[in-house]
Amino acid sequence: MVLWVAVLALCNTAAASAVDSRRFRAWVLELGAGPGAATKELGHLATRVTSLDCDHAFAAKLGARVDGVSVTVVQGDAATLPLSDGTFSSAIAILMFHHLRSEQLQDLAFAEIWRVLRPAGVFLALEIPDGWLNRVGHIRSTFVPVTPASVFARLTPRVAQAPDFRPG
Repeated sequence: MVLWVAVLALCNTAAASAVDSRRFRAWVLELGAGPGAATKELGHLATRVTSLDCDHAFAAKLGARVDGVSVTVVQGDAATLPLSDGTFSSAIAILMFHHLRSEQLQDLAFAEIWRVLRPAGVFLALEIPDGWLNRVGHIRSTFVPVTPASVFARLTPRVAQAPDFRPG
């Protein structure tokens, strides 16, 4: 079973306590790394980091800035991760999901994250809420907000069901 931690408002306290977990620190997958705002800090906190971004220019620039030993950069799509099953101890997506073009792509990304996480892995997602200000801020960009009430249902089918020992 994978431990899913979905934080739907940017909350530094929750992120800091999740990052402090030893289980989180072994090998972190950073999704939607962009220009690398969190990459350097993750590199200090984790033993190993793989940062992924779909944009070639962001991935190339970030790849040139990291050491290539503890932090590596991969260009790829969160909905079709070019990574092996059960590789990562944790995954973090900071302000990434709302940039995916549909809820279906978001669901594919959730499934892919599940696939690449090790058993008992941790997933931390930090997102912005839907609202007029965030919509205006993304007027020339993709904005498909993640509805907080939908997250549990969207993640639950990916978690193995506990056996039912009730008679009958």
